[in-house]
Amino acid sequence: MEKGSSSETSKKADTKKGLKKLSSMLPKVEPFLPRRDHNPRELISWAKRTGFRSTFSGETGTSLSEKGHSQSEKNDSDVFDLEKGLDKNGSSSPKIEIDPILGRTRDRGCEIEQVGEGFRKNERQGSDRLNQRSKSEVESIFSDIDEVRVAGLSRNRNGGRNGDTRGDVGNNVPLSELKNDDEDVERDVRVGDCQNGEESGDEGWKKPFTLKCGMRDNPAFVPLICYGLQHYLSLAGSLIFIPLIIVPTMGGTDKDTSYVISTMLLVSGITTILHSYFGTRLPLVQGSSFVYLAPALVIMNSEDFRNLTEHKFRYIMRELQGAIIVGSTFQSILGFSGLMSLLLRFINPLVVAPTVAAVGFAFFSYGFPQAGSCVEISIPQILLVLLFTLYPRGASISGHRIFRIYAVPLSVIITWTYAFFLTAGGAYNYKGCISNIPSSNILIDACRKHAYTMKHCRTDVSDAWHTAAWVRIPYPLQWGAPIFRLRTSIIMIIVSLIASVDSVGTYHSASIRISLRPPTPGIVSRGIGLEGFCSLLAGVWGSGTGSTTLTENVHTINITRVANRRALELGAAFLILFSFIGKVGAVLASIPLSLAAAILCFIWALTVALGLSTLQYTQTSSFRSTTIVGVSLFLGFSIPAYFQQYQPQSISVLPSYFLPYSAASDGPFHTANKQLNFAANALLSMNMVVTFLVAFILDNTVPGSQQKRGVYIWSNAEERTMDPSSLSDYSLPNKVARCFHWARCLGA
Repeated sequence: MEKGSSSETSKKADTKKGLKKLSSMLPKVEPFLPRRDHNPRELISWAKRTGFRSTFSGETGTSLSEKGHSQSEKNDSDVFDLEKGLDKNGSSSPKIEIDPILGRTRDRGCEIEQVGEGFRKNERQGSDRLNQRSKSEVESIFSDIDEVRVAGLSRNRNGGRNGDTRGDVGNNVPLSELKNDDEDVERDVRVGDCQNGEESGDEGWKKPFTLKCGMRDNPAFVPLICYGLQHYLSLAGSLIFIPLIIVPTMGGTDKDTSYVISTMLLVSGITTILHSYFGTRLPLVQGSSFVYLAPALVIMNSEDFRNLTEHKFRYIMRELQGAIIVGSTFQSILGFSGLMSLLLRFINPLVVAPTVAAVGFAFFSYGFPQAGSCVEISIPQILLVLLFTLYPRGASISGHRIFRIYAVPLSVIITWTYAFFLTAGGAYNYKGCISNIPSSNILIDACRKHAYTMKHCRTDVSDAWHTAAWVRIPYPLQWGAPIFRLRTSIIMIIVSLIASVDSVGTYHSASIRISLRPPTPGIVSRGIGLEGFCSLLAGVWGSGTGSTTLTENVHTINITRVANRRALELGAAFLILFSFIGKVGAVLASIPLSLAAAILCFIWALTVALGLSTLQYTQTSSFRSTTIVGVSLFLGFSIPAYFQQYQPQSISVLPSYFLPYSAASDGPFHTANKQLNFAANALLSMNMVVTFLVAFILDNTVPGSQQKRGVYIWSNAEERTMDPSSLSDYSLPNKVARCFHWARCLGA
């Protein structure tokens, strides 16, 4: 008797000690609760507010600590070891593991579903023991334990900084809304972490993502240079290929192309550094955006410029400068005034996704038709970049995925070398024809049919290397005083709004990849305002397009796993240095146009994919979501096609791949005001504008829950009070913050 009583006493003591240890650990869940002396009931309610529900039925209102202590007074034959997850018979029970340092539940992956199965199996086998106590009490204890662990799991899985719990996405979705959604939401919570990716570098957005070099890391100088250069090399196609399209279209020479490329490098370097210090402070590269390429092509293909012969390039460039300056001024006012914070209430993933996708789709008429001008170069180029990007998924050299990181520059160098050998080997030498394609070749009957091939395939037709200076510093207003016209200003104002929508999606996606809290509306407003100022600089310097955050940054961060501000700033300094060397721009300007078009086919396709990937934040199985996306994309192509068919004069003047951008002068919109006619026809002939308008109207008028709309849950005031350091990565430098302490609308 004495031995038995002592055994019972020791077991009860062990039980009380284990439960006491558990209850002492739970109050340390600091990021979730506003105070330390919390009631576990509040933690359970927090899990419900985030939208996560227990996989078991049972009471949820009773305090875990209260039930735990009451259980210690029950029959000791059913005592559970909460740390080991086993009862005295060795059966598996729900496990909860607390980090003793951080005071948070650890991410235990797919144990949630396994716990449920183990409990149900134990329930069937131990029915005799369960008859000695209330079955509902056991289930309610496990329900509370499971809810606490699921709450911690959801925090960790939605992205914390290297395991931190700050990266929570959508943590304010009411439970009442989630009850109306499909059962797939609950199933995703249970098994979301059980699906292993094919490789660690391609995991989904909701899976753990480990950075090789974080935002505040301070690596050595040599790795810092390598990280910075690899980031810009991976974005080479987006940084330098736009001038290869717009300058020849404006009638510019190879020398003009090299100077515009140098200007673009300078502006990109300056604006990236400015954004790193005074914008959202995310490690994102600023550069010439494809959002501005379509309106630029519309303006330069207008009827007014077709008959210009002298100084055509400078005149069109000056008009583009004036339009960009007006549009960027509007964007700056939109951001710095705080109006962007109000607009963000209506900009959801269902608006961002089709709009960004339409930016890439807008150039399908230019992509392969221009690349097909020399298929022996363009097709190998496309195959190489796809091979490097998609197939050697696990291949790495010294721990670096060289083929995927440098897919664009590597494929360009290989194909360019291949084209050089074709040229040097005489593949494009024709009897009686001059190799550098002077205009006289077109007048010779024997050379007329070969002139087009020689122009697009030979690597020695560019004279940029011979005409460009070794040292040249791009300066403001280098092309002359900007020309301001109402029709082009209206176009750029609307386009700057779409560029802002594009950047909103990039900010959000990048913050998830870096495991940060999504930026608040004030921080987004600050970033948009500074982007407007950066576009103003691009207009003053004359780069031909405005400057925004490059959407391809998200793909680059995902591959390189480098998101370091210092690395980007150092790489931007190299861009500024290269912009002063005129021969660098000359080398880039000599890239064959068909090769550049082949690379842009891949980059535009990547833009489409990154845009559509934003739909993962929505309930994609919802009929509402699929209808809005489908209708907006279809009308975004069909309505511009209607406007583009009114161009009888353009068909005989322009190449076929420029016809979609010539509807501004011949469109069906007619009023007494010619400036308004031009602007309306131009805007309604652009895919991204129509797609944005349709998606914006439908998403904000069709009823739907926040879960179905995929509303961006920016960090609210309550979260900032509970965890003020969660937004510290977005904070302005101390000296700058003192000057903007009054600007609460900018998140300063």
